[in-house]
Amino acid sequence: MSKQPLTLYLAAPRGFCAGVDRAIKIVEMAIAKWGAPVYVRHEIVHNKYVVDSLREQGAVFVEELDECPDDRPVIFSAHGVPKSVPAAAQAREMVFVDATCPLVSKVHIEAERHSSNGLQMVMIGHAGHPETVGTMGQLPEGEVLLVETAEDVAHITPRDPQKLAFITQTTLSVDDTAGIVAALQERFPQIVGPHKEDICYATTNRQAAVKDIADRIDALLVIGAPNSSNSRRLVEVGRAAGCAYAQLIGRASEIDWRALDGIKAIGLTAGASAPEILINEVIEAFGERYDLTTEIVETAVENVEFKVPRVLRTPA
Repeated sequence: MSKQPLTLYLAAPRGFCAGVDRAIKIVEMAIAKWGAPVYVRHEIVHNKYVVDSLREQGAVFVEELDECPDDRPVIFSAHGVPKSVPAAAQAREMVFVDATCPLVSKVHIEAERHSSNGLQMVMIGHAGHPETVGTMGQLPEGEVLLVETAEDVAHITPRDPQKLAFITQTTLSVDDTAGIVAALQERFPQIVGPHKEDICYATTNRQAAVKDIADRIDALLVIGAPNSSNSRRLVEVGRAAGCAYAQLIGRASEIDWRALDGIKAIGLTAGASAPEILINEVIEAFGERYDLTTEIVETAVENVEFKVPRVLRTPA
């Protein structure tokens, strides 16, 4: 029986960003330098495949610092941590390495700078997400007001409406965030924004690539974890761009083939913490079922690279 023809539009950029790449390298280099086990506070990045492979190499993942022994190295995840966490590690004289993405650290520095200038912060982000928790934890309690939607803007009560600045989580929807920023600027005309958009280049690029393929496809699959903010945003961006069927999958085994019955063109992308091996696995799965034509749609070229901390570049 002949296979049905299918065109697969592969979005580029997709998958790993520089911050994720650096965070994974930090764990691998820490294990190479100090031996196993090396403790990691929170998932280093939001991807089960990546976490499981690092666990096999000797990483132990915990949620809180008090689950770590004093005499083993601990790594803080790419999402960033509140200031209290490295302070507690220092107090216990632990060896620790901060794998916070430099673009998240940039937001932390921004928040501190505005605060030192007497401005109260408004953070656009998702409550409970590790990056939001880490960023809000850079300043004393009450100094950062969180808004998740444009509607939330009406309900915040700043100390002084004339003395406000805003920052954003780096993995948000560019379009949704623009609406929240507009609401903030309407209610607080003097609010100070970032010099350059806080949403990181990788999030922006991956969303732009999805928008580019949306009108050519019958369905969109996004490879990523359910707790990955940037991956979930890609699904939302696809739907908003007119893609009736847009789904988040962890890997090829999660594809709902019945839902894809009769399609002629599918789009494929991956969140910033999904490795290329999972993307290839999905392409192979389609190749087994369809007479597949793959077309890469590249909307940007990424050549960003972040150095690992100096402590890992020196011998033990």
